[in-house]
Amino acid sequence: MKKKAVIALGGNALIKDGQEGNIHEQFENTRNIAKSIVKIIKDGWNVVITHGNGPQVGAILLQNDLAKDVTPSMPLGICVAESEGFIGYMIQQCLSNALKKAGVDKPVVALITQVLVDEDDPSFKEPTKPIGPYYNEKDATEVLKEGYNMIRQADGWRIVVPSPDPKSIVEKDIIKQML
Repeated sequence: MKKKAVIALGGNALIKDGQEGNIHEQFENTRNIAKSIVKIIKDGWNVVITHGNGPQVGAILLQNDLAKDVTPSMPLGICVAESEGFIGYMIQQCLSNALKKAGVDKPVVALITQVLVDEDDPSFKEPTKPIGPYYNEKDATEVLKEGYNMIRQADGWRIVVPSPDPKSIVEKDIIKQML
């Protein structure tokens, strides 16, 4: 029986301090991460990669806000799925390429997952998970008027969203089958 590992990448693993967060930087960071994961796979581990997406979802919300006069904005859940899709695509592509380069014949698949949570989780009433860019006082006032929750941090204001404790992953049986 092969060893199994779950590797959790924070959303900030794909955007390093001082970076703009453009797609080229995120791909480069993902390529570097993939090299380390290849070593783990070559050591005999089956790997599941999970990731955060706070900076990416924040950027998508900002894009939605800037384009709201041109195209309808999407709700947070759709923005989360969008970020899961593009981050999964980057991981799948970079890891597939790194495995091929290392001579390892192993398929890689990205799966968008859904998490079941308790609808009474307190984070829905008091969101605390900061996402996206920092806003100055003036811009934060406008964002608050649009209905977002915000928190003041050392570098400015940020949107905060609920981050309820996960109870189950809807696609857990598929993940187990793939392992």
